[in-house]
Amino acid sequence: MDDKYAYISRHHLAADRANERLHAAGLGAFFRPSQLSEAGLTPDQLPSLVRRRVVEHVTRGLYRLLDAESTENSSLAMACARVPNSIVCLLSALRVHGIGSQAPAHVWLGIPHKARPPRLRRLRPRIVRFSGPAWTYGVKDVEFEGVPARITGRARTVADCFRLERLVGPEIAIEALRDALRKRLVTIAELSRVEEVLPSRRLRAHLEIRSI
Repeated sequence: MDDKYAYISRHHLAADRANERLHAAGLGAFFRPSQLSEAGLTPDQLPSLVRRRVVEHVTRGLYRLLDAESTENSSLAMACARVPNSIVCLLSALRVHGIGSQAPAHVWLGIPHKARPPRLRRLRPRIVRFSGPAWTYGVKDVEFEGVPARITGRARTVADCFRLERLVGPEIAIEALRDALRKRLVTIAELSRVEEVLPSRRLRAHLEIRSI
């Protein structure tokens, strides 16, 4: 019996230490196997961590800390952890910024123009390709459940809805503009600056009318 209790004690101690390392490394709620080195662990230890209920396997190439607190941004955290070189944009960014009434069923992600599209069966993200200034202008660093991420800022997000109107529809673009201005989340001047860098005739026309 003593040997059994000693084994159980060692089992829990090892699990606690691994959990502490993962949290101390600041990986966030979701992480990729390649990130384990930041916690002083190796991918070979993942099966053991799963058995000890320290982490759970979410989807191909992605794991989650079991004691991580789940929030309304879990899908975004999951997507950004799996696709680190991405930008949360369009409808997903609108929801994060509290603009409009959209509750997208999919995560909208921007990726580099020539990047290979990610395979995320569980999330089935809507992929948008950005290049040139669209990849950097008006993009901010944020975190979702501790996972480092990038997201288009408020003015950039509204402008993108007009630039990429074919993807989201004109109704959503107009609603985003009206709601963002009504809530004073953006200004005409901010939107005009974005439009100068990332031109949109439709947005420019709406801004000119509102500036009269």
